[in-house]
Amino acid sequence: MSTKNGKYATIHYSNYLQLDKVLGAQHLRSSDLEESPAHDEMLFIVIHQVYELWFKQIIHELTSVVQMFNTDDVDEKNISTAVSRLKRVIEIQEVLIKQIHVLETLTPLDFLDFRNYLFPASGFQSFQFRMVESLLGLREEDRITYNNKRYDAEFDPEQQKQLQDVLAHRTLFDAIEDWLERTPFLKVGDFQFLDRYRNAVMVMIEKEQKAIRQSDYLSEHEKEMRLRMLGTTDTFFESILDENVHAKMIEKGELRLSYRATLAALLIRVYRDEPILQMPYNLLTNIVEIDELFTTWRYRHSQMVLRMLGRKIGTGGSSGYDYLHATAVKHHIFWDFHNISTLLIPRSEIPALPIELKRQLGFYFTDQ
Repeated sequence: MSTKNGKYATIHYSNYLQLDKVLGAQHLRSSDLEESPAHDEMLFIVIHQVYELWFKQIIHELTSVVQMFNTDDVDEKNISTAVSRLKRVIEIQEVLIKQIHVLETLTPLDFLDFRNYLFPASGFQSFQFRMVESLLGLREEDRITYNNKRYDAEFDPEQQKQLQDVLAHRTLFDAIEDWLERTPFLKVGDFQFLDRYRNAVMVMIEKEQKAIRQSDYLSEHEKEMRLRMLGTTDTFFESILDENVHAKMIEKGELRLSYRATLAALLIRVYRDEPILQMPYNLLTNIVEIDELFTTWRYRHSQMVLRMLGRKIGTGGSSGYDYLHATAVKHHIFWDFHNISTLLIPRSEIPALPIELKRQLGFYFTDQ
């Protein structure tokens, strides 16, 4: 290990990792309050300590990505780094979900041996997990109320300030939205993506409507159903074809991402095979996967609680399973990116790009 003055110092593995502190942090409450400690309390403590360590790493990664995009001029090289770090978060999330399987080796009766010693502690009091949610962009108005209290009511004033500062200044959602709004390829010369996309949607819908109406094997009732499922430019696509409709949906809370950012995300998804757009596509894909995996983790957590406790009240006073299950359904952050799939059209209908724009989006080389 190099020191500031250029000399080298040695360090022991145990000292570097501060294992005395880490391995000395598992204190069984049942060992203080019972003659015979509950064997499985050790597993319960270790699992949750490991969760907190992984939350710390996730915060480290998300903070760095937000900082990369917290500028009006994002260094394109940083997009690759951001994709790698978000992929690391995804791998950590996979571990978090798998840890539930380890915790489920604890039976309901085993858990009841020491559950009474946990009151009123609760996972809801995990400051780091609230920080992860805030860094991603989960707003207070989008949260499910916990015991009719603010989500940060369990924390001290300094921690509350940290959470509020993240939401007030910059989250991953905010940073990515701003970055998307600056996408330069929505209008280049005579090419206007929205106009080309609108025409493609109309052609696609007319073609599919015609195929349904001319079908020989569908009944009139089935044709009517298929036509309703297909939709029109006034149903599935109106939020992207009409900026005023999009604005009204934001007012109602049905959408959150700005109109221009949504249009840019759609362009990236549609033309994702163009070389310059491949890394932005991977970035958006990783963000969606992070959102999905936290939903999966919340759902698996709720199922584990149902298995262990049934309908018992949580140690922190929540409704237990019902509360946890509700958060899995509601606490999506990047649902706008999921909705982009509704707006996609078949590859065969994608408008061709002008030659000059295609060159800008590719790895074009000339010695002229």
